[in-house]
Amino acid sequence: MKKIYHLSTCDTCKRIIKELELPDSFVLQDIKTENITEAQLKEMKEMSGSYESLFSKRARLYKERDLKNKDLEEEDFKNLILEHYTFLKRPVIINDDQIFVGNSKKSVAAAKEAIHG
Repeated sequence: MKKIYHLSTCDTCKRIIKELELPDSFVLQDIKTENITEAQLKEMKEMSGSYESLFSKRARLYKERDLKNKDLEEEDFKNLILEHYTFLKRPVIINDDQIFVGNSKKSVAAAKEAIHG
């Protein structure tokens, strides 16, 4: 599977997708208009190792709900991501059996290398 979970309204996601020069084989899913399913999230978790690794602590709702002062468990991270798309660290790039999460230079460079060899 070749897929990118992103937000079409996010300038950072747009820049990264453009920078990756994706082949036509990639499917883009705008997580704001097409919600992440539990099965999709489970697959991402299996590839990344944890729900926490997929969770964005920079989300506005994270601050608004004062979640940093709560003791969140894996199930909490999962439920929060399913509850609201903003909690997914973006973009999530899946290239066959590899996953790249977030917008760090290192992650984007690794994804680009994996896609283009």
